[in-house]
Amino acid sequence: MPEEYEDEPEGLERPPPFFPYKPDETVRPGGNTGEPIEVSIEGVFAAESNGSIQRFVLLSDGDRKLPILIGLAEAAAISLPLEGATPDRPMTHDLVKTILERLGATVERIVIDDLWSTTYYAKIVLRHDGIETIIDSRPSDAIAIALRFESPVFVVENILHQAGDQ
Repeated sequence: MPEEYEDEPEGLERPPPFFPYKPDETVRPGGNTGEPIEVSIEGVFAAESNGSIQRFVLLSDGDRKLPILIGLAEAAAISLPLEGATPDRPMTHDLVKTILERLGATVERIVIDDLWSTTYYAKIVLRHDGIETIIDSRPSDAIAIALRFESPVFVVENILHQAGDQ
């Protein structure tokens, strides 16, 4: 290894752990900061790149647009409720909604609050018996669940700002 790389700052060799905080903490250490900004889900789109199809969900605060790459299954999970379609059998996100509703919980909001390299991180904010619980999630799953609950979607300012600079 060349000498110039021997003194790298600590912690850059791998992304932060997905569940790095203790149960009583509500903020992921090292996460992006900034005011959460409500965004709308513009839709799910596909683009060809180097012979392969890339799918992404496009979020917007009206001025800035944030594309997040997603897989085929996630594209379907987000597209169906956007189009008002109901599958013959419930998808996983429909099952999650049914479970949460039967337990008396609601999805208050989701927040896309961190970015490591090109990977976004999100939180689902649940409310049950007056208690708010925060669950780490992939943004695509959080968006699919938020759509089913008609819950608002937020992105922290720093992430929107970075997207606007691209």
